[in-house]
Amino acid sequence: MRDALIIFVKNPVPGQVKTRLAATMGHETALQIYRALLHRIRQTTEPMPVAKYLFYSDFIEKNDEWPNDLFIKKTQCNGDLGERMGNAFEEVLRLHPRAVIVGSDVPGITSGIVQEAFEQLAGHDFAIGGTDDGGYYLLGMSEYEPSLFTGIEWSTPLVFSQTMEAMGRLGKSCALLPVLPDIDYEEDWTKHGWDI
Repeated sequence: MRDALIIFVKNPVPGQVKTRLAATMGHETALQIYRALLHRIRQTTEPMPVAKYLFYSDFIEKNDEWPNDLFIKKTQCNGDLGERMGNAFEEVLRLHPRAVIVGSDVPGITSGIVQEAFEQLAGHDFAIGGTDDGGYYLLGMSEYEPSLFTGIEWSTPLVFSQTMEAMGRLGKSCALLPVLPDIDYEEDWTKHGWDI
């Protein structure tokens, strides 16, 4: 059985994506940037030899740039980010031996980092890649562990540390991947020289 990659994306609807970017750059520019981020993560993941699950925030888009024959398209369940990620892991791990989830807000992620996460899961219970704002851009596991998705203060600088604490309470091992910058605010986008 192949490993599985879970990709969480938001439907690129004007006014509903990258709202913190939009606060200073405007909704149109924020939408352009988000489309660029989606393009980047698609290019990164499309060639990977794993099962690829694309979880949309609101509705499945059959006619977008994500090929229907390469990506298994689903929608995220209702609830907070933890409930939505937990539900995706629980569903996918019924069918695959290992699963890694990534978001679409970290342009620095590479296929090599994702592949390293899968390889690290051969010797660790979890793999995680943190962001420089205290969150994480990647999480991998071989067995669904619901405690990693409850009691976490999502969208705060505490996400990474609280997740690591939850792993510690389980007494399980975790492989750490490189820390990468997240794109939430205008300065996040401009200081790294990303382009649309």
